[in-house]
Amino acid sequence: MSSRLFAIAFDAHQPERLAQFWAGVLGLERADDGDDGVALLSGNDAGYRLSFCPSPVRKTGQNRLHFDLASSSLEDQQETVARALGLGARHCDVGQGPDASHVVLADPEGNEFCVIAPGNNFLAGCGLIGALACDGSRTVGHFWSKALGWPLVWDQDEETAIQSPNGGTKITWGGPPLMPDPGKDLHFHLVPDGDQQAEVERLLCLGAKRVGSARGGNGAVLLADPDGNEFRVLTRR
Repeated sequence: MSSRLFAIAFDAHQPERLAQFWAGVLGLERADDGDDGVALLSGNDAGYRLSFCPSPVRKTGQNRLHFDLASSSLEDQQETVARALGLGARHCDVGQGPDASHVVLADPEGNEFCVIAPGNNFLAGCGLIGALACDGSRTVGHFWSKALGWPLVWDQDEETAIQSPNGGTKITWGGPPLMPDPGKDLHFHLVPDGDQQAEVERLLCLGAKRVGSARGGNGAVLLADPDGNEFRVLTRR
């Protein structure tokens, strides 16, 4: 029994507008169905989609999860930055300093993301969405490796990373200390390979905790990982 990563979901005040922004930045097509809102096909070897789910939650701090977008050249990096700014992004200071080679931006709802300079070997071959960089512990990295069946591709000095056996986006955790919960953030939506309740019990045994009824219903079960990040286990599809 296992789950697959069905979606990386954004809490969104304006799901349609935010989906249009990310579709334009990443060149993605809209999915025929969203699990709870608007969805885009990621076109990524890791197999997930991007979902934009309506939420009234207010953002109170820096996101724990953000995308690192890869670049093939300096010109490519500059084009990605210009495209994002033209679609409504803004420059964002998260303490990166004036000499940083990466560019930090925020989307129209304040979700931070980075456009990484070319030559980053860790992101080589991962696609445009090179990584989903997460603030989190080594424990949570191991939890998600077991939950998704994605092998660890980095496990050193409290930092961990996993990647789908098919390749694509890496998911990374930077180790302690853990940033405060920002309220409005990105979340994982999982689909079980088999019985939903049996998969929920497996995840609980791995270290997840029950949170309550998932917003929006649709039979989803809302859990939290060992670091307290909420995620949904959807019904089997």
